[in-house]
Amino acid sequence: MRLLAHRTTGWDNPTMILRLDSKRRVSIPASLAPASPGDEFEASFDPEDQVVTLRRLPKGRDWVAVFKRCPVPMDDLPPRSRRLPKRRRL
Repeated sequence: MRLLAHRTTGWDNPTMILRLDSKRRVSIPASLAPASPGDEFEASFDPEDQVVTLRRLPKGRDWVAVFKRCPVPMDDLPPRSRRLPKRRRL
């Protein structure tokens, strides 16, 4: 009988249970998704499946494209004051 070669490769999508802290933050281990400070992610929630999905955003993206995807139309924002800000005395 021929023995199969034992492979030590891990599962490519490991399952982990993460807990939300008191400030409503979730820490993702570096072994699960390596990231560095300043990386940006887009979060979406599917209420039907109760799933939160994070998608890494590419670095150096165009700010105009981000501005256009703003969920609040610019017409609905309150008007800005034309007065200069007050100087605060320290």
